[in-house]
Amino acid sequence: MGITLLQGGEPLLADRAISKIISNFQGATVTQLIASELELGGITDALAPSLFGDTRIVVIKEIQDLAAELGEEITTYLASEDEGVELVLWHKGGVKGRALVEKIKKVKPTLIACDVIKKDGEKADFIRAEFKRLGRSISTEAVQALIDALGSDIRELGGACSQLAADVLAGKLIDETDVVKFQNGRIETTGFNVADAALDGKREIALIALRNALATGTDPVLITSALAGSLRNLAKVSGASRGMKSFDLAGPLGLAPWQIDKARRQLSKWTPASLAGAVVAVAQADADIKGAAADPIHSLERAIIAITSRV
Repeated sequence: MGITLLQGGEPLLADRAISKIISNFQGATVTQLIASELELGGITDALAPSLFGDTRIVVIKEIQDLAAELGEEITTYLASEDEGVELVLWHKGGVKGRALVEKIKKVKPTLIACDVIKKDGEKADFIRAEFKRLGRSISTEAVQALIDALGSDIRELGGACSQLAADVLAGKLIDETDVVKFQNGRIETTGFNVADAALDGKREIALIALRNALATGTDPVLITSALAGSLRNLAKVSGASRGMKSFDLAGPLGLAPWQIDKARRQLSKWTPASLAGAVVAVAQADADIKGAAADPIHSLERAIIAITSRV
């Protein structure tokens, strides 16, 4: 049958690739092994010829963790492959186990990339590909909202795409409001979610995010802090040259390049006067929360309305 080598540290992509291979060989006997749990002779036993000549799939995950002796068991098999076996090997990347990978590549296996998805652009491409696979369309704003909410966990991000595709009315463009409704009551919303929506002028979404943040235990003080911090970022970036790359500005401004890129995108909707008004609104909300008003939550809502009215 053959050998397939998965390369990269993204578990979701590796699991999907393995599942697809298994589905291609209906009725095959499947053995899945994890390198760190194997003992000497375990791979040889799994790959030994079958008495019944049945089709088999042997999956060995995370081969970078194989002891040298166990790696030699794979090397020995490569010299005399069993035509009834599909061997699937997953290497998570890095220098560990690289020598074994090079030996595997010499027999010209099928290569499947499972690279870790780190950058926001890569996450956005992943989300769009997910919805395309599911036969649905999603707006650019909704893509970013999903990244902001779930971007640290690709598996959860993939699950959210599937759930949204199933829950949102067929044929409808999945938009940011759909994503916010999906989040509501499901995941913890932070003050930064509130701030991002407010500074983008998305009042309804900001207010929903505010209620969700409060419902999941976010301290009101942290919300005003996030709003104030985001406004400070806008002020810092507004005075920087547009011709300079975000990477070059990161050090002087004390911000990460992605924060500078986000601020530049948001600044297109702001003027110095509107920015000053938003700072006053947040300062008032902060004072209210710390004792100047009886209802701090109402003060937060009022501040968000004031901020979004200036965008």
